Amino acid sequence: MGWEIVIGLEVHVQLSTKSKLFSGASTRFGAEPNTQACAIDLAMPGTLPVPNEEAFRYAVMFGLAMNAEIGRRSVFERKNYFYPDLPKGYQTTQLAEPIVGAGEVEIHLEDGSSKMVRLHHAHLEEDAGKSLHEAVFESGHGMSGIDLNRAGTPLIEIVSEPDMRSAAEAVAYLKKIHSIVTYLGISDGDMSQGSMRCDANVSVRLKGEEKLGTRTELKNINSFRFVERAIKVEAERQIDILEDGGSIVQETRLYDADKNETRSMRSKEVANDYRYFPCPDLLPVILSDDYVEKLRGELPELPDAKAARFQGDYKLSAYDADQLTQERAIADYFETVAKESGEPKLAANWITGELAALLNREELSIARSPVSAEQLAGLILRIKDNTISGKIAKQVFEAIAEGEGDADTVIEQRGLKQVSDTGAIEQLVDQVIAASAAQVENYRNADEAKRPKMMGYFVGQIMKASKGQANPQMINEILKEKLDALL
Repeated sequence: MGWEIVIGLEVHVQLSTKSKLFSGASTRFGAEPNTQACAIDLAMPGTLPVPNEEAFRYAVMFGLAMNAEIGRRSVFERKNYFYPDLPKGYQTTQLAEPIVGAGEVEIHLEDGSSKMVRLHHAHLEEDAGKSLHEAVFESGHGMSGIDLNRAGTPLIEIVSEPDMRSAAEAVAYLKKIHSIVTYLGISDGDMSQGSMRCDANVSVRLKGEEKLGTRTELKNINSFRFVERAIKVEAERQIDILEDGGSIVQETRLYDADKNETRSMRSKEVANDYRYFPCPDLLPVILSDDYVEKLRGELPELPDAKAARFQGDYKLSAYDADQLTQERAIADYFETVAKESGEPKLAANWITGELAALLNREELSIARSPVSAEQLAGLILRIKDNTISGKIAKQVFEAIAEGEGDADTVIEQRGLKQVSDTGAIEQLVDQVIAASAAQVENYRNADEAKRPKMMGYFVGQIMKASKGQANPQMINEILKEKLDALL
């Protein structure tokens, strides 16, 4: 049967403000548990919340970057539920009048296609604390604890329309959101630290049907890879149930990465269950047109605009430009290499190839790259002026990554300078031809169309004899001339 997956995402982005949404408590990551939750965060009697203006500024910047409506009036509500990591017994959030309204974002897929995904809205809210189920406490093992440092940290919750039809599209959308918030500088987007988390609403229906199927919500997924795997396995679970004649229960589920399965967490609440009502301690927030337009003028160059510029200024393909602009730090790294080397295409190839492989292998971000942009530019310059070949350059790159210095230092200390002396290369060519009588005879007897491929044997032997340091272009020119002289 032909099934269609329908996906909508709720993305929680922790804003990089220094203090919390309604208090002056620090939001610094990594502090000892329960050292950064003040009386306001805990809703102690006699305390009143004071809105953090910086959080509103960040939310408006996000809305403008998403071509979304900006709520000139936004209102906070109390969302009531009881959970150990929510000491207030309610979460201060926005429902009826959020700060960001409808918008849209274009996502780019690996097959080269693109798609628009609609944004329903984005609202400001405070984060809850964190339940610790795997820690070891003074009382011993097998216990749970609560860390309230995160309680009250400002979030924007970004709610999409159910426009995505595959796990790949969902990941592309999530990566685009990550790219936008980090370009804006409103969040570090570090999913491993909880700065960005995702709830995925997944349903299936027969292809051609208009009515949406019953959805389940996958909670708090904190990596791109897990989002993709969770959606796939949940969609398969739902399809299996429906094909066996069963029905889907609307519920919240958790994804278990170790078992690659989803499991039921609780029945899905609806708005009535939360008993929303306007927060009595907070007035509506009114934004002027001048305030919004001032922020519009302060927006940085965003990923799509930067990718278009890279295609125009550096003559990159759409694919390369998209790969290099997904993260602002990578885009900045590329521009440094391209400008200092004067070889943007080579810069793009090295960054998306050798450098990306190195960072993935070592599990490093571009900010912690052991090869700086200036060092990579220096390496490309030595390829450009034929000091080293492309093959030797990979050895030099690894040496730079190991801390042996810049390209010039490595080339000098390891004696890797490319041999471009005509006499020396002629001598190597003569030695290989003299030692390859059978291959020479085959070359002489071969059709003219086959001879270029047969030269590969001789080139390989010459490169081996020169320990990879002979100039490949000169080898090919001299070798062809000498072989043709034997015909």
